[in-house]
Amino acid sequence: MRRLLLLRHAKTEPALPGHEDRTRVLVERGRKDAGKIGAYMETHALVPDRVVLSPAKRVQETWKYMASALKRAPGATTAEQIYAATPHDVLGVILSAPASAHSLLIVGHNPSLQDVSLMLVASGDIDARERLREKLPTSGLVIIDFAFDDWSKVHPQSGRLERFVTPKTLEIGTR
Repeated sequence: MRRLLLLRHAKTEPALPGHEDRTRVLVERGRKDAGKIGAYMETHALVPDRVVLSPAKRVQETWKYMASALKRAPGATTAEQIYAATPHDVLGVILSAPASAHSLLIVGHNPSLQDVSLMLVASGDIDARERLREKLPTSGLVIIDFAFDDWSKVHPQSGRLERFVTPKTLEIGTR
């Protein structure tokens, strides 16, 4: 089995005209939410084997605060193709994951992460799938399981939505 974790970066400062989008940083809520999702991953045995990040500052910061909540945070690599990605760009990163990585976390941006999630999921909790269809908010974590043991076999409609959590759903006690 392979497990894919997709996380949209945490809440950031607003985009300002004339400022480079890649340099936007997290606001206080974003730092707290990233830590909260990291703690959730630690307590639910969801720490990935491999982490791939967008080069954007807000994504790098999101991982920093998530990783600080993990007992043994895996090293992370940065992939240019995650920034301004299409769903197929993200799929390319997934397909090229090494065989040694049974679980893969990609931290990036919308709409690509929401779109690739919807493209890959064929089954799973109906309510969670509907919430995901509506919105992948900042710090939203999507977990998709695949029945096979080879990343190169991932294709549209081949996964099962194992869970979809956000900082808000954690506050109200839903999975």
